[in-house]
Amino acid sequence: MIFSSLLFIFRFLPIALAIYYLAPAKLKNLALFLVSIFFYSWGEVRYFPIMLACIVGNYFIAIFLGKNQDKPTVRRWLLVLTLVFNLGMLFFFKYTDFFIININALFGTSIGLLRLTLPLGISFYTFQTMSYTLDVYRGEVEPERNIIDLGAYVVMFPQLIAGPIVLYKDVAAQLKVHKNRYTLSEIDAGIGLFVLGLAKKVLLANSIGALWDDIKVLGYANISTPLAWLGAIAFTLQIYFDFSGYSTMAIGLGKMLGFNFPLNFNLPYISRSITDFWRRWHMTLSGWFREYLYIPLGGNRRGMKRQVLNLFIVWCLTGFWHGANWNFLLWGFYYFVLLTIEKLWLHKPLAKGKVWPHIYALFFIVVGWAIFAVDTGMGDLAMFFSKLFIPQGGISAGYFVRNYGLSLLLGIVCSTPYPGRFYHKLCRQKKEVLRIAFLAVLLLVSIAYLVDSTYNPFIYFRF
Repeated sequence: MIFSSLLFIFRFLPIALAIYYLAPAKLKNLALFLVSIFFYSWGEVRYFPIMLACIVGNYFIAIFLGKNQDKPTVRRWLLVLTLVFNLGMLFFFKYTDFFIININALFGTSIGLLRLTLPLGISFYTFQTMSYTLDVYRGEVEPERNIIDLGAYVVMFPQLIAGPIVLYKDVAAQLKVHKNRYTLSEIDAGIGLFVLGLAKKVLLANSIGALWDDIKVLGYANISTPLAWLGAIAFTLQIYFDFSGYSTMAIGLGKMLGFNFPLNFNLPYISRSITDFWRRWHMTLSGWFREYLYIPLGGNRRGMKRQVLNLFIVWCLTGFWHGANWNFLLWGFYYFVLLTIEKLWLHKPLAKGKVWPHIYALFFIVVGWAIFAVDTGMGDLAMFFSKLFIPQGGISAGYFVRNYGLSLLLGIVCSTPYPGRFYHKLCRQKKEVLRIAFLAVLLLVSIAYLVDSTYNPFIYFRF
């Protein structure tokens, strides 16, 4: 049940909000916990015990950490336990078959694959529970004694499946507010954000994404070089509006419930460098790796060689986090190389440039998304890149430009600050009639698209 579905919009959401708003103040977290469990179980009831084990395990580890503040040895063992527990679950479900396949290929063995279904949202909720326990270990938050409150944080349906990655310390205070957790103005703002996110997902990501799907059906060997570049640009726009649209909907839903989730995207395609891009793209994931891996490894405090090593570790793991496939590892390594080059040599020239840094960043961002998109094998990836960089004939791009040109143009315009400035201007000047009319049109058109179309994927469900 994804946010951009008629089932969610017209059935689950109204009922869930009614239950939550009507629940007595002290039972709101219980209401949120229960409706979120239903939301998750609708799509993945078999693996709900995995999530429950994640909640219960981290709950007790954090309690034991709090009780053993004066016993450093016990605390270190508990730290090891939480890392093994959380990462072990993620590794088992997400990466076991990947390693079996590569061991079989390397040693000629015939170990059978487990063929496990990846539990929905496991990459996100394991990071959230692990960050909670790590923060308790570091003394930044107190152990949560109420398991329902902790459960409500973990399974909160707006951010459960695909983020943004919300840290416990960012919402702990809000979880403890029972009366007046939300206001009408926050609910109004949340509805606006939800509609904007829905429009990004449905009207832009889905429309543009159909072009990339057409190219996959045609086969990489059959397309021309111009069509390969058009496809790479289409995927670049699709994944942005797909994921940022979902994040915007999540932030809007959070506001409706009385929670302020962190911003996850900040116009990444206007970046002036790759470093700038990763300060704007999936900001909660970048922040998580920085706080819980890069800085503990030493960050940039131990000299340039150690800093480069730390970047290598972080970016290989960032790539691997996205999927158990070699193209994701290559994608992570690709960004490690680019970020290292910028840090060592390009930082000052990029800071002085005006137009060329944007062109440079966009070129390498599109190439990076091409690596990310072709996940059907290194042979297919090599074929697609040969089409990108060795001029070749094949199926022409003309038909696709005519069919998808308007969607691509709208996507490019909406990747700039101007649409956001228009909406914020309506909000600032309190032109309520215009703002409500604008949102109503977006909602009606989005619903009409959903009614008429069966194409409604969500890329990040795979992760």
